[in-house]
Amino acid sequence: MGNLVMVIDDSLTVRKIVETSLRRNGFEAVSFPDGIEAINALMNGEVPTPDLLLLDIGLPKVDGYEIARIFKRKERFGKTIIIMLSGRDGMFDKLKGRLVGAKGYITKPFKTAEVVDAVRSFLSPTQ
Repeated sequence: MGNLVMVIDDSLTVRKIVETSLRRNGFEAVSFPDGIEAINALMNGEVPTPDLLLLDIGLPKVDGYEIARIFKRKERFGKTIIIMLSGRDGMFDKLKGRLVGAKGYITKPFKTAEVVDAVRSFLSPTQ
């Protein structure tokens, strides 16, 4: 399996819209409402290692920055590309995203085409 995108966002609406847009553009997608649930699913083998992670910063339980740190500490996720999603658009938040290993940053509200283009810039859709 290739080109799996994992979406971690506490908004069901955001998860469904992003998943649908990615699938329509040839990507596989799976989503979770928080990072702990996503990590548990990965560790239990319920989902394969994603190629790319779209990660909300403002998550319940553990924020997106800490989830990114967890991903980057695990060798298994070393090649997983992280793009942060956030309503926060300050330079500090973007810098903090880079420091925890994010390759991109998308500010909410966003257009689905912006998300698909960002994913496409790192991955090629399966045909």
